[in-house]
Amino acid sequence: MTGNHKDTSITRRRALVVSGGTVAAGGLAVAGFQSAFADTTDGTDADATASASSTSSECMTLMTSVTEGPYYLDGALVRKDITEGKAGVPLTLRLTVVDATDGCTPVKGAAVEIWHCDAWGYYSGYTTANPGGSAPAESEEGDSANDRTYLRGYQIANASGVVKFETIFPGWYTPRTCHIHVKVHTGGEKEDGTYEGGIVNYTGQLFFDDDIAEEIFALEPYSKHTGSYTVLADDMVYDGGGASSGLLTLKAVHKKDPSKGYKGSLTLGIDPDAENTGAGGGGGGTPPSGAPSDAPTGTPPSDAPTDSASPSASASS
Repeated sequence: MTGNHKDTSITRRRALVVSGGTVAAGGLAVAGFQSAFADTTDGTDADATASASSTSSECMTLMTSVTEGPYYLDGALVRKDITEGKAGVPLTLRLTVVDATDGCTPVKGAAVEIWHCDAWGYYSGYTTANPGGSAPAESEEGDSANDRTYLRGYQIANASGVVKFETIFPGWYTPRTCHIHVKVHTGGEKEDGTYEGGIVNYTGQLFFDDDIAEEIFALEPYSKHTGSYTVLADDMVYDGGGASSGLLTLKAVHKKDPSKGYKGSLTLGIDPDAENTGAGGGGGGTPPSGAPSDAPTGTPPSDAPTDSASPSASASS
């Protein structure tokens, strides 16, 4: 398998404390092997927990310059389950936000925002942007997800600084490895179903062990997207620092059946007084066909979810 060459000129002042957690997820059926991984299997047991060494006794400030990427949209909904019926291997994500400037005390009320692509590499709001390789059109998935809101959402941290999301394991798009985008906001408040005001303290990305991704992408519906998948070592954003660079701790719900889902966890050390623009280094991976010409503007269609507000729209590049 060929991946993209990492830009070694990219540097980032980054230090992040990470720790594990446990959560639960559901199931999917196993399909054939995804050819994109054919040359990278090294025999590692994909059922094992994927984690890097962490310094749980210390707390370091994450000085972030990681880009928010080309697929960000304002106005994501506050909700735990962001799937909207999108097919994929279940992933329950547990993120803990702590104040790195105050002894790693929990940041109660922090708004954690995540967004990622679906199993075939498509993002809501950009469903005609080519994910690279060979993949069916997003419209062929046949789900009921709203094209401008799926796989995006906020959760508000509890007294322990913890948020949990129910989602699916992301797919991939050229030239990026599998990842989830994340922002931490403070100082705002929930309003009309979304989060308004305050500042962004942290913009980052969460990553997945290659061996686990290999097994996931062998399953339906992921296996319908074939091509040259970029491994961690060749990614333009991941810098090889393990958990300190956003590598999630992952644990299979069922050791012998990856289709049953994964639990993912990470602790984010932030400075609640710092502001981050999301325009950091590392590149975000320009969509293969360039910036989508159908980038959303104005209000979403009338079939948006009725139980909460829908995103208003501004795309970042």
